[in-house]
Amino acid sequence: MNKEENKLNYLEEKQEELLFSGAFYATKGNEILEGSNGFANRSEKIVNQLNTRFAIASGCKIFTSVAICMLVEAGKISFKSRLKDCIDTEFPYFDKDITIHNLLTHTSGVHDYFNEEILDNFELLWKSRPMYHIRSPRDFLPMFQYERMQANINSSFQYNNAGYILLGLIVEHVAKCNFTEFVEEHIFHKAGMKSSGYFEIDRLPERTALGYIEDSEGTWKTNIYSLPVKGGPDGGAYVSVEDMFRFWQALTNHQLLSKKMTQTLLKPREVVVAEDNIYYGYCGYMELDDDKRVVKYIQMGYDPGVNFRAVYYPGTKTIIVVCSNESEGAYELLKEIENIL
Repeated sequence: MNKEENKLNYLEEKQEELLFSGAFYATKGNEILEGSNGFANRSEKIVNQLNTRFAIASGCKIFTSVAICMLVEAGKISFKSRLKDCIDTEFPYFDKDITIHNLLTHTSGVHDYFNEEILDNFELLWKSRPMYHIRSPRDFLPMFQYERMQANINSSFQYNNAGYILLGLIVEHVAKCNFTEFVEEHIFHKAGMKSSGYFEIDRLPERTALGYIEDSEGTWKTNIYSLPVKGGPDGGAYVSVEDMFRFWQALTNHQLLSKKMTQTLLKPREVVVAEDNIYYGYCGYMELDDDKRVVKYIQMGYDPGVNFRAVYYPGTKTIIVVCSNESEGAYELLKEIENIL
């Protein structure tokens, strides 16, 4: 038995030990580790596979960022462009100087429809609002359009989902097309992500995992009443683990953006520090060493019945992707994969 087989056997045992439900794909050099566990559909006993499509929640904010960078590269907007000049919607209580840079880096201060520092359960949002009406970025507007700022512009980093809804609306206004269609055509298609898309939860295609939530009695329910029907700029796309690998390959090989714009996307923003050695940039979180060099880029996504983690190590070009169709498990399995790679 070779080293790769030993590692796969170890990860199979860990998946069972963690009661992990989902799939993973990891590559370092010529070494590939891949696997899956659990059920995409518990009732029908349909197992998760490598080509199963999983929801990734906020893990797809990077697609929104890449879409914005494409429009900047095309000369249609700039990172300094103000929100009010890029959109045809009024926000009477928002600061008039909010820029695309502010929205990308979570420093806009706009009211967040889901403030994760106050609410810890996304499911609670839909008790008073029909989640089945949320199918486009514009459908989120009643949740924050007429609210006052929650912080001053350019204040400290505060994770903000509404800011990414606004970025999606900018894409729609500037590109004159539906946001999800823009991402699917200009990012998924170019990257060879054939299994990925922004699917409606009441019209899921084949090979798509249902998300599962465990209740206090240890039984399981699907998350169909816990999420918007269709994801958008702040989260909710469906991908396979191999497709997310293809995305990082396409991005770092400059198939999506020029080399210069890719560097802009991946650059840490020193004014935006999430915690010690964890910075934020247009692409999301990243870990820096003491010399301020990027050790790894970090993607994460959490929703009821959704758990996603992915990392990219630029030094070794290591890519690890873990998707789960339950609320927990992806981070723990990713750490196991990191340890053996």
